[in-house]
Amino acid sequence: MHPANPPAGSPGPNPQDYNLKDTSPRLGERWPVGGSRTLGGWMSGDKYSSTYDLVEQMYYLYVRVVKAKDLPPSSITGSCDPYIEVKLGNYKGTTKHFEKKHNPEWNQVFAFSKDRIQSSVLEVFVKDKEMVARDDYLGKVTFDLNEVPTRVPPDSPLAPQWYRLEERRGEGKVRGEVMLAVWMGTQADEAFPDAWHSDAASVHGEGVFNIRSKVYVSPKLWYLRVNVIEAQDVQPNEKGRFPEAFVRAQVGNQVLKTKICPTRSLNPLWNEDLVFVVAEPFEEHLVLGVEDRVHPSKDDVLGKITLPISIFEKRLDHRPVHSQWFNLERFGFGLLEGDRRKELRFSSRIHLRVCLEGAYHVLDESTMYISDQRPTARQLWKQPIGILEVGILSAQGLLAMKTKDGRGTTDAYCVAKYGQKWVRTRTIIDSFGPKWNEQYTWEVYDPCTVITLGVFDNCHLGAGEKPGSGAGGGGARDLRIGKVRIRLSTLETDRIYTHSYPLLVLHQSGVKKMGELQLAVRFTCLSLANMIYLYGHPPLPKMHYIHPFTVNQLDNLRYQAMNIVAVRLGRAEPPLRKETVEYMLDVDSHMWSMRRSKANFFRIMSLLSGMIAIGKWFNDVSHWKNPITTVLVHILFLILIWYPELILPTIFLYMFLIGIWNYRFRPRHPPHMDTRLSWAEAVHPDELDEEFDTFPTSKPHDIVRMRYDRLRSVAGRIQTVVGDMATQGERFQSLLSWRDPRATSLFIVFCLCAAVVLYVTPFRVVALVMGLYMLRHPRFRSKLPSVPSNFFKRLPARTDCLL
Repeated sequence: MHPANPPAGSPGPNPQDYNLKDTSPRLGERWPVGGSRTLGGWMSGDKYSSTYDLVEQMYYLYVRVVKAKDLPPSSITGSCDPYIEVKLGNYKGTTKHFEKKHNPEWNQVFAFSKDRIQSSVLEVFVKDKEMVARDDYLGKVTFDLNEVPTRVPPDSPLAPQWYRLEERRGEGKVRGEVMLAVWMGTQADEAFPDAWHSDAASVHGEGVFNIRSKVYVSPKLWYLRVNVIEAQDVQPNEKGRFPEAFVRAQVGNQVLKTKICPTRSLNPLWNEDLVFVVAEPFEEHLVLGVEDRVHPSKDDVLGKITLPISIFEKRLDHRPVHSQWFNLERFGFGLLEGDRRKELRFSSRIHLRVCLEGAYHVLDESTMYISDQRPTARQLWKQPIGILEVGILSAQGLLAMKTKDGRGTTDAYCVAKYGQKWVRTRTIIDSFGPKWNEQYTWEVYDPCTVITLGVFDNCHLGAGEKPGSGAGGGGARDLRIGKVRIRLSTLETDRIYTHSYPLLVLHQSGVKKMGELQLAVRFTCLSLANMIYLYGHPPLPKMHYIHPFTVNQLDNLRYQAMNIVAVRLGRAEPPLRKETVEYMLDVDSHMWSMRRSKANFFRIMSLLSGMIAIGKWFNDVSHWKNPITTVLVHILFLILIWYPELILPTIFLYMFLIGIWNYRFRPRHPPHMDTRLSWAEAVHPDELDEEFDTFPTSKPHDIVRMRYDRLRSVAGRIQTVVGDMATQGERFQSLLSWRDPRATSLFIVFCLCAAVVLYVTPFRVVALVMGLYMLRHPRFRSKLPSVPSNFFKRLPARTDCLL
């Protein structure tokens, strides 16, 4: 896409570069026979088939170091601390060393990119680690790359063999053997994800774990519904008063409370539902406490109980589960001394109905970009209707994200999320044009879903960084480079889309293009009948409509689900860090933004523009701006009046013809981020600064005051529009309310006369007269408002009653 990588710190692209671009990658290409003079024997003309048909083939020399035996001891220490060094040209990889072991086992794979090979000989050295002096040389094995065999899945793995060690100059054999396997393969090889790569030789220590490609699975999420019914024998700490009782429930970091019982009683009744999000395996407990509101700032605990979540029933439909009584511990979590326990003559009880909801889909992402709509319980899943295959090819023109040794650098990796499956490509070290060429597959259960892909800069390559440390948000954070969303319903089936998507990120200085992401996408339909069937059914499981949650409940539950997913994925190795998960799930999409408000307002205006255009066209017709068009409309109107049964067929035929005509102009590529639609190009800098502000705000008081005044100004205009809409509606109500006796009298007399006339006169005549009146020539029109408009504007509204 670009002739060369831009230098570090190069200026951003022009606005015209924000568009999607067609590409022509060599997908599933075969390595040409012959290659070069020194490397021609690698393929030897073999033909093979590969399942990696959406990526460009990348070739690697794989070296599997299994183990060694009969290694000689050191002449100085009398022991052997062996390790292996694999050398190919200027690239060198080493295994870990074992102390005092003559028969070590490593089972480690090294991968050398074919594009960077500058030698025709592979050397494998066996050395003895010395703490003070130079490492001893124990022997080596050499391979001629022209003799290396080729192995491509689904071929079985190449069997390792024992090789005798040679002297340094290759003049003879020495004591010891090493088991190796050397072959030429592609990125489809099973050894590829966990191999040591030559292009990441500068990464050491724990950073090696953070650059590998991995597939993650989101934790299985459930809604935990706690129906707090009632309690019995609740004894307040202060004798002689009835408690103002409520229940506090906690699962992990989620805390919910019931309302205070409206009647003060020792047997309070609530019958409220509290809903939490929990994840398998269930590590948290449900902690319930009955508390007494003694003072607005003080609550007394009257009893508590801790219940493991695994004991609750899993519900797969709307049928109610059985309720249970649980004894409350007066002094906390059931940790009572034996003597104190005997002193309790009775125990307070709480009546609960608790279940794990398996028929809901737990929303962990924005509903606008949802990628999965299946219920939690696997028994309720339908068969997949398609297969989504995505080839993550490369990125081009990335900007420098950090500075290393005085120069800009970027260590990029890509994350894709669809359904419960997350994938992460390997990190390409120090490259503004990384090539991943990794292909992934997802099952599709609903076409009206979105796959999200994000590109990030890896900031956890240091040896001192431990895997998983980013889960808590501490330390360095991986930086956002850009994000791409693709809605599956916009894709044609069985077609390969190869495009370069702009990676756009909104900064406080404005929108910036960080580079381009090149993808190959194919959506394969398994059952057209099932796909068509889905278009007539609700997107979410039926429980969302039988027993729906409120909007506030859904927002809170979605936020809790996002946190759980981020924490669980942050505990994997390598971790998918919290900042990465939050960016992929659009955790801040609900925050206020003046820019988003403008974008949504103009989206509404764009929708209404069609109706406004029709109104202007009709106004031009009725005012005879184009007499020929007006005459044709008269003729069509007379035909429809004479044959009213043609009205609906004409409307549907017209829409059919419009659809057929628009087929010629149908979109040829998936939608992408639109900076103009998002109002990201003309946004004011202060509005961007407000959008990136924390919640609650961290800005000085004068800036907050200025933004508050601006918000008041915008809200005042909205208030005026809403008030005008309310005024028009109240005028309609006042037609028959006798608020204005004269107006109501005139209206009901008109209604009586209209009823008589319409009963006597055929409907065709009434419609003909009304149509001809509306289409009358301007010569017969008055510039003053019409009588009905004048009458309606004189009707009273409730604005007089407002303070």
